[in-house]
Amino acid sequence: MNLKELKELIELIQRTEIAELELEKSGVRVRIKKERPLIPPPPASEEIPAVPATHAAESPQPQAQAVTPAVTPAGWLTLTAPVVGTFYRSPAPDADPYVEVGSVVKKGQILCVIEAMKLMNEIESEWDGKVVEILVENAQPVEYGGPLFRIEPLTPA
Repeated sequence: MNLKELKELIELIQRTEIAELELEKSGVRVRIKKERPLIPPPPASEEIPAVPATHAAESPQPQAQAVTPAVTPAGWLTLTAPVVGTFYRSPAPDADPYVEVGSVVKKGQILCVIEAMKLMNEIESEWDGKVVEILVENAQPVEYGGPLFRIEPLTPA
C-alpha cells in the first residue's frame, strides 16, 4: 500500500458516513477511524417532530436519533455499534456464535461482526464482564450507535 492509496482511503472516510475502516493488503494492515462529535440530546421538554419516512429523503434537516444511555439502571454496560451494517453473531453461517447470554467475556474479546460495504468488522468487548442481553437478531441491520449487547461488568466501570 502506497501513500497515494492511503490518502485516498482517508479522503473516502472523510466524505462518507463510514466511521471506521480496516484493510489488509500485501501484509500491511491499516485501520482508519473517524471520531464523531458528541451531540447532546435536546432538553426533555422540547419535542422533535418526526419526519414521515416517505419524505425523509427530501428533508434537508437530519433526523433525530434515540440516545441509548451507556449505563443501564441495573449497572449493566451497553456496547453499541461503531458502524452501520449487518450484525452477525458468528464468523460464518455454519459456525457457533462468538458469545451467548451468560458468556463471560474479557476486554478485547470478539463478540460479533458487522458487515459494512463487504468488509467484516470484528466488534470487541470494551469491558471484562458477563453478557446479559444480546439486543440484535442475527443478520439484522444495525445503525451507528445502536445498542448491541448489555454486559454486566466484573469490575466497576
